[in-house]
Amino acid sequence: MTRWRYAAATDTGYVRESNQDALFVDDALAIVADGMGGHAAGEVASAMTVETLYQGFVHQATLDAMVRSFDAANREVLSDAKTNPDRFGMGTTALCVALLDEPGAGRAPVLFHVGDSRAYQLRDGALKQLTQDHSVAEEWVRMGRLTPEEALVHPRRHQLTRAIGVDQPLEIDVQSLSVQVGDRVLLCSDGMSNELTPEQIATLAGADVGLDEAVQSLVQAAKNAGGRDNISAVLVEFDEVYETSVPINRVITPLPPAPPPADLVNALLPSRAKRQRRLVTWRTSGAVLVLAALAWGFVAIMHWYAYANFYISTDAGRVVIYQGQPGGVLWFKPQLSHLTRYTAKDFRPADQSAIAATINEPSKAAAIAYLTYLHGQYQLSIPTTTTTVPVTTTVATTVKKSAG
Repeated sequence: MTRWRYAAATDTGYVRESNQDALFVDDALAIVADGMGGHAAGEVASAMTVETLYQGFVHQATLDAMVRSFDAANREVLSDAKTNPDRFGMGTTALCVALLDEPGAGRAPVLFHVGDSRAYQLRDGALKQLTQDHSVAEEWVRMGRLTPEEALVHPRRHQLTRAIGVDQPLEIDVQSLSVQVGDRVLLCSDGMSNELTPEQIATLAGADVGLDEAVQSLVQAAKNAGGRDNISAVLVEFDEVYETSVPINRVITPLPPAPPPADLVNALLPSRAKRQRRLVTWRTSGAVLVLAALAWGFVAIMHWYAYANFYISTDAGRVVIYQGQPGGVLWFKPQLSHLTRYTAKDFRPADQSAIAATINEPSKAAAIAYLTYLHGQYQLSIPTTTTTVPVTTTVATTVKKSAG
């Protein structure tokens, strides 16, 4: 059995008008969600996600149930945004530690993660980051396109490649936690991790004080350091520990609904077809199954490769995002994934050329984020001119007007 004590705190910060973070913690579940989207949409997405994850855990505290809960939250946020156009583009990170049941054994802590909210583990004053940010800049670091130092100041460091409400299917990082009695685990939104250094977090989270005081000190320190975003933190300390017998550390994509059981399909087959099937030898059946498996495997791999990429291009002057490989792979042709609101003229000439030649991105969210960034650069590049306006006296007055 695993037991922990806990404390939590959240603050709007100095810049944001509202708090779009949502959190929950009790003696078996801890959640932090950092919403995004204007008109309070981020607030809706984060609250909806926390509620869905909580209800799923209460119903069944298992790995499969939690994965289904993440999938349900993703579908619910996407559906709500589609139903309410004023919430288009809303989404949220989701960071969760759950004590999951193992039959006949005990409860073991498992971490689930989507987005750039972070989890840290603290032991004997040493801090370990448990999660990797799902952001464009961090993806580029892992690809070798940026150094960790460059990623800290890159303009795309806050643009997410994975989040609840961005795309479907959802990919979830899942890992078992290896903890000892006395270890502390901190879940926090980027409003804290962006303001405090790892050394500051380690000092405050590991201070020899009560959990409530420690978490309040963390939030206040992040606020004092700038408070440019909502700040949320959940801090748990383990009093008793049970570790899973089968550790998990992988990315999980929720599976589509399962097909009907084979016995039900067989029951629906005509009796004549059943009699004919018995005449087929087991060798023939085995050979057919092997060939079918090989063919299915080939098609599945080609399909995955063909649609694992997203690229930005143009169509009749409109900037669009396609899913697939430029030019297609075998019979898998690129599919229109997103029709943006931009035209080619909304970008700088060099960027127009790059878009026309296609720009590859790891996800639709990354492509949308990059277009937003490029459009912002175009707006910043618009020049201004100075015009002299004659007046009735001998003195000329100079005013500035925006070009275009």
